[in-house]
Amino acid sequence: MLLLAAFVLDRLFPLRLPPPDTGSTVVLARDGTPLRAFADSDGVWRYPTSAQQVSPLYLKALLAYEDRWFPRHPGVNPYALVRGLGGLLRHGHVVSGGSTLTMQVARIIQPIPHTFRGKLLQIFRALQLEAHLSKAQILDLYLNHAPFGGPIEGVQAASWAYLGKPASQLSRAEAALLTVLPQAPSRWRPDRHPDAARRARDKVLQRMRDEGVWSEAEVREATIEPVVARSLRAPLEAALLAERLHQQQPQARRIVTTIDADLQRAAEDRVSEYLARLPARTSAAVLVVDNTTLEASVYVGTAEFADPLRLGHVDMVRAPRSPGSTLKPFLYGLALDDGLIDSQSLLVDAPQDFGGYRPGNFDEAFSGPVSVAEALQRSLNVPAVDVLDRVGPNRFVARLANGGVDLGLPDGAQPNLSIILGGTATRLENLVGAYTAFANGGIAGTPRYTPQQPMQSRRLLSPGAAWIIRDILEHNPADVEGAPLEGAINRHAAVAWKTGTSYGYRDAWSIGVTDRWTVGVWIGRPDGTPSPGQYGAVTALPLLFQLTDMLPGRGGSHAAQPASVRAVDICWPLGAAAGATPGKLCRQRRTAWVLDDALPPTFAERDLGAWTSGLLTLRVNDKGQRLSGACHARHESTIQLARWPTLVTPWLSVDDRSSSALPPLAPGCAADSLEVAMPIRIAGLSDGATLRQAPNSNKPLRVILQALGAQGTVQWLLDGRLQGSSEGDAKLPLTLAQAGESRVTALANDGAFATITLHVVATQR
Repeated sequence: MLLLAAFVLDRLFPLRLPPPDTGSTVVLARDGTPLRAFADSDGVWRYPTSAQQVSPLYLKALLAYEDRWFPRHPGVNPYALVRGLGGLLRHGHVVSGGSTLTMQVARIIQPIPHTFRGKLLQIFRALQLEAHLSKAQILDLYLNHAPFGGPIEGVQAASWAYLGKPASQLSRAEAALLTVLPQAPSRWRPDRHPDAARRARDKVLQRMRDEGVWSEAEVREATIEPVVARSLRAPLEAALLAERLHQQQPQARRIVTTIDADLQRAAEDRVSEYLARLPARTSAAVLVVDNTTLEASVYVGTAEFADPLRLGHVDMVRAPRSPGSTLKPFLYGLALDDGLIDSQSLLVDAPQDFGGYRPGNFDEAFSGPVSVAEALQRSLNVPAVDVLDRVGPNRFVARLANGGVDLGLPDGAQPNLSIILGGTATRLENLVGAYTAFANGGIAGTPRYTPQQPMQSRRLLSPGAAWIIRDILEHNPADVEGAPLEGAINRHAAVAWKTGTSYGYRDAWSIGVTDRWTVGVWIGRPDGTPSPGQYGAVTALPLLFQLTDMLPGRGGSHAAQPASVRAVDICWPLGAAAGATPGKLCRQRRTAWVLDDALPPTFAERDLGAWTSGLLTLRVNDKGQRLSGACHARHESTIQLARWPTLVTPWLSVDDRSSSALPPLAPGCAADSLEVAMPIRIAGLSDGATLRQAPNSNKPLRVILQALGAQGTVQWLLDGRLQGSSEGDAKLPLTLAQAGESRVTALANDGAFATITLHVVATQR
């Protein structure tokens, strides 16, 4: 009959256990450290755990102090109940509650009043628990739902919230404290009432000693330990990654990430300290990925998560932003694979017109002849646009997409030449994933944020092209534009780095690659407003080096040189191997990395009416005069000239210029197609003129110049920096702001140029 009655009561008043798939969510680092807790609908923080994940010291203290008969009783301890009732009758108040651990669980999962009827209900529920669950399951319910003060439930959440450590690492003193805390969580909270908490803890320690669970020496040592608790707060590290994963897995109660808790804390501290020096509303994002596993060890989506001024809720790791010049390494790598260039191919850094598109460099200066390596290290714009024009924007975008970098182009828009200078959008996580190709033999990957996320890798470049580009980026000399502070580069020789700045100073980037890590840094304002003066080399690059310095196992140099790569001496201006170039045609000798033995010649010029760089064979008479077409002389001979690209002529030395100059036409010979560029002359000032500022004037000198004899557009440069353009012989005002010697160059589209030197004398005041 008793069994039948128990069965009926169990069906009439079923046990309601906490659903396992509801409640709070905790996002964990790879070692189990909580990164962020998401409270449940009641505002409770709870970290799922089990007896196997809790310190044995805590389990011993809990069972010895609360219910040493727990493994053997059926849910109720009659002796304890009688003892509790006797104490109530003798003293008039409860001295010993008599509740077993199972009865406490019954009260935890269902509110039960502290009355006689409530006690009977508690006993009934305890018996139900024992009938339906194992002892291990009941213990786990207590470990996960016991109250520890404020919104904290469960020993794991309490251990992290108060002590900053997992429950598996509790000392005896800490185990005793967390054992007694659920009895009076509001009165014994260690963060608010440390003295009361210490007295309650010591009571548990004495019980452990009296019952012989711990020795006298162990208890004495534990008693000495102070009660130190940090202010009760939920963890908030990698906050935006945690939010992202929680949104992706809303039903998961425990999400384990790939984040390294120690590195994450260190990186967030570095970012916070660094951003304090930058203008208001500036935010930052950092992503650090292990090249081998593609696991993200650091994910900083914002500078200050709780700062509305910095729009701290916006995750800048995955926000589409203009990439600036960060795509250039992939362009040069693709050009290497196509056999268009080697590492020292001659490129032209001079004003050029690409079908109406006229790019300039970041510093508005031009350098004339530059190598591929120099163009990439200095992030020169015109050479990059030139190479992209030959590779093809559509093909470049398609190759990037295949490697995991999707460029945000407007609907219906076609890729154009501006994309290589940032005229598109991508995400920091896409860039970092693509840059892992420089450490993984040309294979790019998608960053992984959880151990369960599958590896996604794609071929972006050949192993040889990836090796050459990384070598170029690793050896960026300290004296070029975009290098870090003087002396710093030597400390970072093993980091292959690239910076980028978007139009209007809206985004500052730096990406670095070492043997083990790829690190990406973005700095800017999430709302897209400009930050004048903040750009990649001065804003993002120092933070990149601070971060790489703190990473373990940065490594020395990169992987072994692939068999497809070898060093070859080449000659400028032709670009051919030095061994196959006659000495007089080898104006500059350079050692280049070549891929698959490809030795591409210097690019031909686009304007076929202008001089074409390359080997030119001419017939001359005995006076060295050129013979054209059907023109002949009694004594003829053949000579060869190594032609420089026409647009670099103003930057050449006198010797280089004269070595490739055309011999004059022999008298009586008809004009040939070689002389297209008509001579021009700068009018308005004489070469070598000295100018003086007006007395008592703070205004800079302004002069009016014109290019006589010019056809079409003329670009005007002052000390290599573009100042403006004019059409034909139209006049152009030019400002001479600095005292001293200045060089003015007028450069026509057909390669004709003129140069004058001016001396500006400051007025004495």
